[in-house]
Amino acid sequence: MHLLHRHGSRYPTGGEHLEKWGKKIMNAAAENAVFTGKLAFLNHWVYGLGENILVTRGRQELFASGILNFFNYGALYNNQSKLVVRTTTKDRILKSAENFVSGFFGLDWRDNANILAAIEAKGFNTSLMSTNACPNSARSFGKYASAPRDQWKEKYLRHRTKKLRELSGEYDWTVSDSYNAQAVCAYETVSLGYSPFCPLFNYEEWEGFSYASDIWFSAASGFQSPTGRAQGITWVEEFIARVEDRPFNVSGGPTAANLTLNANPVTFPHNQSLYLDFTHDTILVSVLTALGFKQFASFLPASGPPRHHQFRTNTVVPFASRINIEIIRSPHEIRHRRSRHRHADPYIPGTGETHYVHFLLNQRTLPMYSSFKQCGRRDDGWCELSTFLDIQKKSLERAQFEYSCTGDWEIGEYGSVHDGVPAKLL
Repeated sequence: MHLLHRHGSRYPTGGEHLEKWGKKIMNAAAENAVFTGKLAFLNHWVYGLGENILVTRGRQELFASGILNFFNYGALYNNQSKLVVRTTTKDRILKSAENFVSGFFGLDWRDNANILAAIEAKGFNTSLMSTNACPNSARSFGKYASAPRDQWKEKYLRHRTKKLRELSGEYDWTVSDSYNAQAVCAYETVSLGYSPFCPLFNYEEWEGFSYASDIWFSAASGFQSPTGRAQGITWVEEFIARVEDRPFNVSGGPTAANLTLNANPVTFPHNQSLYLDFTHDTILVSVLTALGFKQFASFLPASGPPRHHQFRTNTVVPFASRINIEIIRSPHEIRHRRSRHRHADPYIPGTGETHYVHFLLNQRTLPMYSSFKQCGRRDDGWCELSTFLDIQKKSLERAQFEYSCTGDWEIGEYGSVHDGVPAKLL
């Protein structure tokens, strides 16, 4: 089983600038602004959130995930050798790994696992934060992703902003204030258990907040991102090497792999029955993109959500989200259609041993046929492993890592990219 896990609930990052916004509101209240009605609490409100690190709930989420994964996969653990568990030096990623293995093995987890923390900083390669080796990813993380999100914010928050401005006295309440209030609601809730900002918005406005996140992630790391595939391809290539039980190689071209670690069987074993990796939300999204899960590829317009869009960040990459990839060995081929009768034989007579791959996203099966027609339509959502590996043989070529990450290309307008590579390569 191969696990790729996002960190647990955290405080805001510095890049979200919520502390700056909090000080702005507190300064306004200390000067001449008098907030009234539903905003009256701001007259005495104090911004009290930390930054970047896990909150208590985040530690609990990863500990509980470790317990759940032990129930599901603990029998696969081979106690003849310690697992190599991969994470990064970023505090919230490292602590997430530690809390997970504490839940999986217990507080004496060091008897069963070694945590390998790859350096997460510019100039250092790691598949668990590949953007540090992909300079062009900063272009999609910037205005390209934020502009359509801001356009949507102006639309879904227009009415609420007008209402809140009427309660803000001398303070000029803007759409940005409304959006920041929604963000603080989320962070205060996971860190303090409650936030007075949450009741300020109705259901439709919270749906709008969620869709704003969908737009940004799709443009920054998903199929609408010109570096979406490139950001995730390194982990995909590592996954394939592990599945095939072979050393990692880069014969197909450059990636963000740390070749010092990946060339060493001690730090990159390929014979484990369990692989546990910990990373960021953007990497989970980009891995799904690099693998080619086109069910998440629909264009998300800045004018509003399409009727049946499947890429919803609150279900795909919430805090503590994870991808479990099960490699299943069966003594015979398994029927595509499963009988409802308990004692019916699931096997196809006369067939030999067959391997399957089963993707689960946050404990829900990702049906392979939805993105890979070669897998066939199956009740279980699986795909024959050999078929899936054949599909992935061209994934590195499709990602165009070198050109996507360091090439000189025009980023274009949001909407010009729909396959996770620069528009010129489509």
